[in-house]
Amino acid sequence: MISPIDPMLYFSLLLGVFMARRSFLRQLVALPVVGVASSLAQGTSHKSLNIMMKSAWGSDDPTKAAFPFLHGLALSEAGHSVQIFLLGEAVSLMRKSVAAAVVPVGWPPLEQTLTKVVERHVQIYACGACSRARAVLQADLDQWGAKFGNPAIFVSLVEWSDRVITE
Repeated sequence: MISPIDPMLYFSLLLGVFMARRSFLRQLVALPVVGVASSLAQGTSHKSLNIMMKSAWGSDDPTKAAFPFLHGLALSEAGHSVQIFLLGEAVSLMRKSVAAAVVPVGWPPLEQTLTKVVERHVQIYACGACSRARAVLQADLDQWGAKFGNPAIFVSLVEWSDRVITE
């Protein structure tokens, strides 16, 4: 015959199992954090990507209009090759007066960001048909080192890129 277990002993055993299980789960949850921390400690070796940024946002939404330049700049500074293709209303951002007037929420004026993008030699293309429709001239593009784009250039950028980011 099996002798009955003392209720206090039974409670102690259950509590011990619960605490051990809780400790084990806490350690499991910490593993991904440890993995991320160790990968960061090993250095920031990463594959350099070719990234095409595409945008049609214009001055009517300054924050969205600035994103391809802000994100393109960040990606370039991280060591990636970036090219920007502007379509529709976004081509008007190539006018210096428009770039100076566009101030995204929480960010510096677009003109300052564009200057940094140009310093990093990020190539900017403005859709030729979109530019003609909005009277954006070669002189507007020249100040940023930008070029007129066309469907063939668009296709070549898509084929060149590892990632296409549409903003």
